[in-house]
Amino acid sequence: MNIRKHILFENESFIAVNKPAGLLTIPDRYNQTIPSLSRLLEPKQGKIYTVHRLDKDTSGVILFAKNASTHKFLSQKFQNREIDKFYKGLVVGRIWEEEGTIDSPIVAQSSKGGKMRTAKKGMEALTKYSVENIFGLYTLLRLQLLTGRTHQIRVHLQSIGHPIVMDHLYGSAEPFYLSSIKRKYRVGRFQEEERPLMSRQALHASEIRFTDEKGQKHEIIAPLPKDFKAVLYQLKKNITD
Repeated sequence: MNIRKHILFENESFIAVNKPAGLLTIPDRYNQTIPSLSRLLEPKQGKIYTVHRLDKDTSGVILFAKNASTHKFLSQKFQNREIDKFYKGLVVGRIWEEEGTIDSPIVAQSSKGGKMRTAKKGMEALTKYSVENIFGLYTLLRLQLLTGRTHQIRVHLQSIGHPIVMDHLYGSAEPFYLSSIKRKYRVGRFQEEERPLMSRQALHASEIRFTDEKGQKHEIIAPLPKDFKAVLYQLKKNITD
């Protein structure tokens, strides 16, 4: 993979990358042979420092520091909630409220490896959302993380009955097929079977905003990947209210 084409911004202090879906942020502790974004960057960048993470199947903008002082600075900014993070998420069901805030603490569901859940005695978790578009029984949301808990957006949306489309942990892993929304769909002449438009969770880290060590403001936007755009295009084309 030519990771250079995914770089959104770079200076002497940090690098911002539009992470492809299906790629780990950092190496897997149990299997070092699985590709990760940090490993792909290091041959060209040298030592880099992880500031935050995205789930393997979430695409979008992610920051890495190039030195220890920037790593400390950005980590502190994240901890103090001084970095604004926005996502695009396609969810199951129709959300009628134009905007809202989900305020539900989150804890690890220890019996389910890596899975989280909402609970009164969990860690504080806040997610804001606003409706961008409605396609029948699907809703496209703009989401803002006000805290950074593991799987926060995915857990919060499941908790209100609107899981992210194709979320194998918190919803259904069923791929998104054109035949599910297009009437009289037919497989192409040279296809043996239908290929899914998308087969990973429909969540994308679209934007990040912050002020760096020198006082310069940054607003870094990650374009939607092809699979996400294909799903939205077909929803707009085939779903009418």
